[in-house]
Amino acid sequence: MSYPENDTHVTRKAIVPQGAAFFAIETTRPARHFAFHLLPDFTLLAFSAALDPLRIANQLAQRPLYRWTVTSQDGGPVVSSCAMSVNVDQSLGSFPRETDLVVCGGTVRTGTGSKELLSLLRQHARFGGRVGGICTGTISLAQAGLLEGRRATLHWENQPAFREKFPEVEVTGNTFEVDGGIFTCGGGVGATDMMLEMIEADYGRPFADVVADMCLYSQRRAERGPQRASISNALDSRNPLLVRAIKVMQTNIETPISMDELAEAAGCSRRQMERLFVKYLRKTPYRFFRDLRLDHGRSLLRETDLRDRDCHGLWLCLAHGVHQDIPQPLWPFAGAVSSRGLSATALVAARVMLSIGETDNRGPVTWT
Repeated sequence: MSYPENDTHVTRKAIVPQGAAFFAIETTRPARHFAFHLLPDFTLLAFSAALDPLRIANQLAQRPLYRWTVTSQDGGPVVSSCAMSVNVDQSLGSFPRETDLVVCGGTVRTGTGSKELLSLLRQHARFGGRVGGICTGTISLAQAGLLEGRRATLHWENQPAFREKFPEVEVTGNTFEVDGGIFTCGGGVGATDMMLEMIEADYGRPFADVVADMCLYSQRRAERGPQRASISNALDSRNPLLVRAIKVMQTNIETPISMDELAEAAGCSRRQMERLFVKYLRKTPYRFFRDLRLDHGRSLLRETDLRDRDCHGLWLCLAHGVHQDIPQPLWPFAGAVSSRGLSATALVAARVMLSIGETDNRGPVTWT
């Protein structure tokens, strides 16, 4: 099956800057073409982290190994999440099958692609073209139905709501994922890791390493590398009991678990666990778990369109943080939300927030 001939892409001359460093590349293959589609509020860091390694590869080889086109919905400039405006080459349009079509997202509110974009992604993938998502650009790929049964990733902050909305996708916490002709990354400098991996696949590890050196990128992360530092590094403690207890908390973040159950799962006594948390984290395990779950609930709520009047009380509680008691009339809130037919993500958020108001074997939760 041939690709449609009525593509509307702009042929941009490959950029080959001059530089002092040189790496000889002998190849007869044509320049690999990337089309970056910018969504409103895209993250400038992730976009430039993906684009600049291609420019540096051309500069090192002193030949056009890569070229790129930048698009927007209407062909006009796109304002990034840091309020900087970026000019593009053209409006959204089809590209030849050999093009890598990449959606660059940013905030979750703008990770949603237009109907035209979703249709274009499906068409491009159907004809054998490679498609990718950077940061929340992964959401557009999922909306287009391209990630069902596949591994994919996006920024860790946006993963809880994404998992709720797209349970058919195997979401990982890795820096980037490549599954067949689909590639996704968490954004930030993780986009550089992903592009270096592609450059290595195209022209070998030694060349990719020199490109990394030119980026002053001394520590490349592999595809399976995690986005976030390990718990032990983040806490500046390698105490195995503490790390194990926090992992249990993260696993049960949407389900209430008593401190006794937590201590048993971590393999220590409750008293020992409390001493460790106070020593290393300056707070009790109960308070740490509560704060962890509150952050998770806030994240879910920020990434929904939850605006129903019946939800107003919950929004007020979130706005005031954890420094005042949840009014008892809000405790049956989950039933009210369910009866209004709100999104699954909103239901999970409500369940998380309200279960914090339940009791464990220490008595009612206090929000002070």
